[in-house]
Amino acid sequence: MSQANFTFTPKDKLLTIVINEAHFDASHVSDFKKMLDDKWQKEIKAVTIDMSPVNFIDSSGIGALLGVQKRLGSAEEPVRLANTTPNVANIIELLRLHRVFSMQ
Repeated sequence: MSQANFTFTPKDKLLTIVINEAHFDASHVSDFKKMLDDKWQKEIKAVTIDMSPVNFIDSSGIGALLGVQKRLGSAEEPVRLANTTPNVANIIELLRLHRVFSMQ
C-alpha cells in the first residue's frame, strides 16, 4: 500500500487541504490523520478541503472529515468542502452532513 497523496498548507488561521486521490477511503485515512496531526496548529480557525479528484468516499473518509470539523471545536466557520464531485456531494447530502460542512 503506497502513501496517499495529500497537500496541507497552513497560512495564518486557514488550513487548506488538497486530497489528490480518486478514493478517500479506509486505505488512505490513516495517512491523512497522521499528516493532519503534523500540520495542525492551534491558531487554525478555518479549514478548506479541496476534493476535486475524489469520486468515492467511504465511512472512514467521512469520519476523517468529521474529525477535522471536531478539531475546530466551536469555531464559527464549518469545514469547507470545495470542488466536490457529484458522487461525493450525493453521499454528503444523503447522510445530511451538508448541515455540518459548507459545500461549494
